[in-house]
Amino acid sequence: MPVSLPPALELSLGLLRCPTCRTRQLHPGRGALRCSVGHTFDIARHGYAGLLTGTRATSGDDAAMVQARSRFLSTGIYAPIRNVGARLAADAAAEQATVVDVGCGTGYYLAGVLDRLPGARGLGLDTSVRALRSAARAHDRAAAVAWDVFRPFPLADGVADVVLDVFAPRNPAEFHRVLRPTGRLIVVRPTGRHLAELRDRLPAMVTIDPAKEQRLHWALAPFFEGAVTEQVEYTAPLTRLDALDLVAMTPSARHVSRADLNDDGLLPDEVTVSVLATAYQPR
Repeated sequence: MPVSLPPALELSLGLLRCPTCRTRQLHPGRGALRCSVGHTFDIARHGYAGLLTGTRATSGDDAAMVQARSRFLSTGIYAPIRNVGARLAADAAAEQATVVDVGCGTGYYLAGVLDRLPGARGLGLDTSVRALRSAARAHDRAAAVAWDVFRPFPLADGVADVVLDVFAPRNPAEFHRVLRPTGRLIVVRPTGRHLAELRDRLPAMVTIDPAKEQRLHWALAPFFEGAVTEQVEYTAPLTRLDALDLVAMTPSARHVSRADLNDDGLLPDEVTVSVLATAYQPR
């Protein structure tokens, strides 16, 4: 039985372009999206559209990572990060905005923005089908699409009022192309102090490159200039399950041994959360 078109995806159809033709619009029909020359893309029964072509729509975010992330985010420990991204978006956009979340994961941060903008529509892009299953249900105005951030986005030019990038890879040229001239790019990234207690006790965890900020500036400077930057830093208590999920939801899960995770003495009972959030305006 064909999958019906999810209401949130219907809201975002006008943004999408055929990823094969790059220019033709997509239209719904019998559980799929099609362009006028017949390129066809399935709508998964979980509610997201599979536009990724030429490669499998999967990533390192497997089922275990997504489950760990969902559990951890449900604790509210990262709520201040969600709130600052939502506030920067709301400060830059009208209530009827279009918000594109690149590397949206489970849709947690996109849902936070849409809660602040009651008339806005959201579209999340991610390669992980496991994460997209959650993102498609994260908010009644959030659609989800399987896509690779490093490829040209399946979106028309100048359709987004806000592009959101939270702990995700970046494609500055595509960010600039899909943003309106008055739009804003919001980038949230960790500082060197982020999760310091975990990194100190589990040396196998992925480290944060001290040149990260400089590389970010070099990558964005041809396309964007910073409008406002806010730092969010606080200490949060951790249960053992919180700590395990915090490790398991990141690429560090591949590097930390099971023995380390089974040693309660290695897991801290609190952790420093430290990020920078910047709203950029297009040049």
